[in-house]
Amino acid sequence: MRPSWPKNGFVYLLIIVAVIALFYSFFVPTDTVNEISISRVAELIQEGKVKVLTVNTDGVINLIVTEGNQDVRYISRKESGVGIGETLASLGVQPEQLAEINDLAIQKPSIWENWGLVLIQLVPLVLIGFFLVIMLRQAQSGNNQALSFGKSRARMFSGDRPTSTFGDVAGADEAKQELQEVVEFLKEPDKFTALGARIPKGVLLVGPPGTGKTLMARAVAGEAGVPFFSISGSEFVEMFVGVGASRVRDLFDQAKRNSPCIVFVDEIDAVGRQRGAGLGGSHDEREQTLNQILVEMDGFDTDTKVIVLAATNRPDILDPALLRPGRFDRRVVLDRPDRHGREAIFGVHVRGKPLEKEVSLDTLARQTPGFTGADVENAVNEAAILAARRNKRSIGMDEFQEAIERVVAGPERRSRLITDKEKKLIAYHEAGHALVQMSLPNCDPVHKVSVVARGMAGGYTITLPADDRVLYSKSKFEDELAGLMGGRTSEEIVFGDVTTGASNDLRRATQIARAMVTEYAMSDALGQRTFGQKEELIFLGREIAEQRDYSEEIASQIDHEVGIIIDNAHQRARDVLTNKRVILEAIANRLIEKETLDAPELEAIVNSPGQVSDSTMI
Repeated sequence: MRPSWPKNGFVYLLIIVAVIALFYSFFVPTDTVNEISISRVAELIQEGKVKVLTVNTDGVINLIVTEGNQDVRYISRKESGVGIGETLASLGVQPEQLAEINDLAIQKPSIWENWGLVLIQLVPLVLIGFFLVIMLRQAQSGNNQALSFGKSRARMFSGDRPTSTFGDVAGADEAKQELQEVVEFLKEPDKFTALGARIPKGVLLVGPPGTGKTLMARAVAGEAGVPFFSISGSEFVEMFVGVGASRVRDLFDQAKRNSPCIVFVDEIDAVGRQRGAGLGGSHDEREQTLNQILVEMDGFDTDTKVIVLAATNRPDILDPALLRPGRFDRRVVLDRPDRHGREAIFGVHVRGKPLEKEVSLDTLARQTPGFTGADVENAVNEAAILAARRNKRSIGMDEFQEAIERVVAGPERRSRLITDKEKKLIAYHEAGHALVQMSLPNCDPVHKVSVVARGMAGGYTITLPADDRVLYSKSKFEDELAGLMGGRTSEEIVFGDVTTGASNDLRRATQIARAMVTEYAMSDALGQRTFGQKEELIFLGREIAEQRDYSEEIASQIDHEVGIIIDNAHQRARDVLTNKRVILEAIANRLIEKETLDAPELEAIVNSPGQVSDSTMI
């Protein structure tokens, strides 16, 4: 195999030559020589004082003359075009006098004896020419930043080596079914065009953060085996007007050259928000970029096989022109997975990891309601880290349980110093939550109670629903409110005082009660209507305060109804804890002793025979 010449080898060679030339010019010693006339040279030869005589190609005569006890060097110049022998003979020098010279170099020396001088004159010219050629090449290729400022920054992934497929995506069967048509069109477009079908040019992936929108887009490209261009919406927008539109044009030009292909724009709401919102003024750069996207997606060129996938979790703020037929006319929703979806996602993320036999993916899925795919991945990773920290060779159920709690509430803070009085108060507070929730039929089952600080909470009570729930009834809300009021009520009954520990419980209870009145019409006094409208700042992309569409009298009634709902929940919690005071004491004392209780231990305490009768159930 022939060795390859380094990419910058020529540059290195020029640098070495330049260094040698500089070294020659600065460090090679040069003597100061007196110049004499050619007639004086003839006189010295006739006197027999010349020991060495040489002639250069430029007509310079170098000679060494003996004067006294030392040798002196002189130079002289002969007439151009006339040989040295003829010149000396015309001055009366005889051939036998030349023969007496010890070192007579009538032959002409090579030009390469003066290579240092040649390098000094030649190297600067070569270096200047080399740098001019490099600058011209960069300007022509567009590699310099000045000329590539308007180029697209999309990252291209080759289709022959897919990074993800539908097998890597779980818990989104409906979305995969919708996107399967896109895959089939990219693989066999003639199958659709023969029937006159038109595949959607744009597919909008909508869902909460962490539901796998980007992963789904990569999977579509991997299944189709086509090039995949990935870019973020924020990468289009720059300070200078027109740069974003230029990048959009360059992106679609690249996509058309590589068609069929997929263009994925992540967080498209950064550039696709409604135009002319009227708040904060207009943004010329963003609007021009959006206009260019609209033109590229539905312009005169309709035969390109480029499909645009975009992801956002705020479809309500997108410009209507983006969502019309011919552009993003198909919307695929990626919602939080249900229990079966979470089980499948756990199966994807535990693939290749050593698990203990007791690990049940179905149990883990039941314990993680509301988790997105990113949350599941985080929980599996935390479990693996905990197992490694404990020097285990496989991941067990204990690590998964701890990892889930870390994701939900944060890491434990056992080093936090609390007094015995605070620990007792936290124990009664959490015991009040747990007992009320276990006593009311519509509350979710209690999974664990602890007085160990975790995250920002001094203690916590974790409840897990038996099944995923979409609709909530009025009785469900009332029981949940009573459970939230259980901690504050327990403090009142046991200590006769209240603390700041229930601030988060009260905030959540107030939000639920207000939503029951204003959004869900669950108040008999106000009838079957909703109150208030939520307005949004399109330019800023966030909600502002509720816009009131009701009178001051109705506002007073809403506040009154919210107060009644919370007071009723407080009273129900008081009734439960008063009637089951013995069980409350038992749970609190056990918490003080053990710090953490799981569901079986709580059930054993609540169902202890002889402590409370069935008539105390509310």
